[in-house]
Amino acid sequence: MHAQAHLALHHLRAAELHAEAEEYRLARSARAPRPLRTVLGWTLIEVGLRLTAPASRPALARV
Repeated sequence: MHAQAHLALHHLRAAELHAEAEEYRLARSARAPRPLRTVLGWTLIEVGLRLTAPASRPALARV
């Protein structure tokens, strides 16, 4: 593929990605903030999952 054609495709795709990112930012900022109860609940779930996950193997003690 010719270098100029490749560069043009790259610029086109970059513009599409920038537009998609801007769309996401606008949608995210328009969304209502989550109540504290929801945030706290999900945080507790995450902590619980970490506590119930199997522990990694302890390192062997050197003598």
